[in-house]
Amino acid sequence: MKNIIISSLLVLAVTNCTSDHVNDDANVAYTMAPEPLLTYAEKELSDYMTTPSVNENNFRLTMQYWQEVTYVSESNYNFTARNVSNNVWADNYVNVLNNLNKAKELIEQYQPTASEVNTWPAKKQNQLAIIDILSVYTFQTMVDTFGDIPYSQALNYDKYPLPTYENDTEIYGKLIHRLQTDLNNLEEGEGSFGSGDILYRGDIGKWKKFGNSLLLKLGIALSDVNPALAQSTINAAITGGVITNETDNALFKYQAETPNFNPLFENIANSGRDDFFGGKPFIDFLNATSDPRRTQYFQDVHGEYIGQVIGVSGVFSDFSAPGIFAYIPVTPGKLMTSTEVAFYLTEAAARFGIGGSPGGLYQNAVQASFLEWGLSTQDAQNYLSNNPYDASNWKKSIGEQAWVAMYNHPVVSWNFYRRLDFPVLQAPPTAIANAGGKVPVRLQYPTLEATTNGTNYAKASAAIGGDKLTTKVFWDVQ
Repeated sequence: MKNIIISSLLVLAVTNCTSDHVNDDANVAYTMAPEPLLTYAEKELSDYMTTPSVNENNFRLTMQYWQEVTYVSESNYNFTARNVSNNVWADNYVNVLNNLNKAKELIEQYQPTASEVNTWPAKKQNQLAIIDILSVYTFQTMVDTFGDIPYSQALNYDKYPLPTYENDTEIYGKLIHRLQTDLNNLEEGEGSFGSGDILYRGDIGKWKKFGNSLLLKLGIALSDVNPALAQSTINAAITGGVITNETDNALFKYQAETPNFNPLFENIANSGRDDFFGGKPFIDFLNATSDPRRTQYFQDVHGEYIGQVIGVSGVFSDFSAPGIFAYIPVTPGKLMTSTEVAFYLTEAAARFGIGGSPGGLYQNAVQASFLEWGLSTQDAQNYLSNNPYDASNWKKSIGEQAWVAMYNHPVVSWNFYRRLDFPVLQAPPTAIANAGGKVPVRLQYPTLEATTNGTNYAKASAAIGGDKLTTKVFWDVQ
């Protein structure tokens, strides 16, 4: 896979050029197949969702799982000093969506050989559906992060060098429609991608479950703002079949060699720096509930698990470092897991009475998390006996347990937190003034957008109620 990823980097650079003469470069292989582009896009998407880099993804800090050892700017929500939003924008628009879009163009332009004429239409349809499912995932992530974003004009730089921003509510409706079309277009037994698809190796059955799980995620997000659409979307997803087993998880499998090892390993072990340890609010919660997942999440300090106060630096050896999983290069990246889906199913039952008993589904979700981290069903049952589902305060039960379970999926954890308002997190008193004394509920737009796409940036900022860390995205209404 190493060579595939490196070769696709070349294509990425080519697709971002705007002058026509680059197409005449005899040293570039413009007949590149779509598979390397898919590989690269999957890797970049996984890298973004996984990395603890303070230049890109600070949600482990925002969700108070971790705290910084020395440089605590990001724990105090100063994301502008490192231009974090610029990097989030580039990670998703350039590295993921642009490469998926280029792969789509190559598929649409491909002329099948005589032996492929009969099978190509169905295979093409599957390939395009897979690419679009990943695009929907990425666009949802961006809407959930920023609110209104460039959408229809976002990937056509030649025609729209300064793309307009679209309403986040309307984008969600379009994403649901796109995803439903993609799911209808997937046909098992008709071919798709091969080894270039790191997530599922072209397995259409697994892609259907991933797509339906993503549809469930979209529906759940709408629960407070459009209950009717939320319920119809959730029902369609469950009927279609979602991820319920670890074997169907959407995982990106990293390798032991650079540059293809897990970005956790890259930023923690390979960097030779001790930059992170456990945050006090999270470790205190784990200690209070005697959670056996502590042994996997963190390393103990002389037999104890100790977290540092958020926003304050400290001595690395005094607090619990991240667990061994973060020091292993091949720990997989997670795009969607049975644990995440199980919590959506629990929430659907609690909100709308869809899919079964909320209490039983809550137990399934917690158990899925225990199994994901190598613990036993009995461990989960022991824990659940002391931490049962509370139907009278279901948001607290689901929100707190999703917080614990999404420990290594912090972007998703942030969504649960904003939607359910649990756990109750407090901003550190040392947080920057722009945070308004609160934990951020969105990222501000990139400074690069303000300087190069200023007119459209200004319109978007006004439309959402101000480009602030405290401005809520459309579905976060509580």
